[in-house]
Amino acid sequence: MNHYETVFILTPVLSDQQMKEAVEKFEKVLTDNGASIVNEEIWGLRKLAYPIQKKSTGFYSLVEFDGDPTIVKKLETAFRRDERVLRFLVFRNDKYAAEYAEKRRNRTKSTTTVNEEAKEN
Repeated sequence: MNHYETVFILTPVLSDQQMKEAVEKFEKVLTDNGASIVNEEIWGLRKLAYPIQKKSTGFYSLVEFDGDPTIVKKLETAFRRDERVLRFLVFRNDKYAAEYAEKRRNRTKSTTTVNEEAKEN
């Protein structure tokens, strides 16, 4: 079983609810085909480096998952069939990239915890 990451950009004309439904749809494709979701991050609306389909912004999402190589083809097919997806990238992490991703997740969680504690005080 390999560790993968996918980043995809959704069209900016979607509402927050529609964007979350699209992310859930792709996660369902993964889980239905035997993958396990390790991490999901919604980065939100960001400016694109260059216009894509005459749009200058898009909703960015990152999903980390563990699965077999056959899942990647099914996920990419789902991305290509969905008109809400502007761009996508799926790549396999080697052991060093997987370790870095885990450290990044832990660092993000600890930062979030510190911020929440500061808000309470």
